[in-house]
Amino acid sequence: MSGFNDTLKKRRSIRRYTHQLVPLELVKELLQAAAYAPSAHNAQPWRFLVLIGQEQKDALAKAMAEVWLSELESDHIPTSTCWSTAKASAERFTAAPALILACLTMEDMDVYSDEERQKNERDLAVQSLGAAIQNILIEAHVQGLGACWYCAPIFCKSAVRGVLKIPEKVSRKR
Repeated sequence: MSGFNDTLKKRRSIRRYTHQLVPLELVKELLQAAAYAPSAHNAQPWRFLVLIGQEQKDALAKAMAEVWLSELESDHIPTSTCWSTAKASAERFTAAPALILACLTMEDMDVYSDEERQKNERDLAVQSLGAAIQNILIEAHVQGLGACWYCAPIFCKSAVRGVLKIPEKVSRKR
């Protein structure tokens, strides 16, 4: 079995983190690994935001929790369950020494006049972003870092965009 297959089999999603800071050079190596991912048209339709400061992480977690609480309550989930679920999620985001937020951009993707092909183009961009995220997770494992792909921000895009002041051209549809 190759070393790469061993790496793939040993990589795990880690949800509890130490308080040890992640050196900026190591974060750069993770982002460099993302750049080596294949992408449709070699467009690299990804943008990454790195959050290290506690204030930003706290603000992001709070905004996301507010949206999630509202959605859970509208699903008629018991209030105590809503609060404990949102609290656990927020703690994961605030306890991590670094967060890398993966964003999608259609800036350099092809533009089509019909809706169907344009939807397909967006699907290609999403697949490309997924490959980049996978590279980050594998590199994090190789570097001895615990990492986890959290999908929660996709359920509260407006809140995330507002807190982090993400430009409209990132994550927009054409």
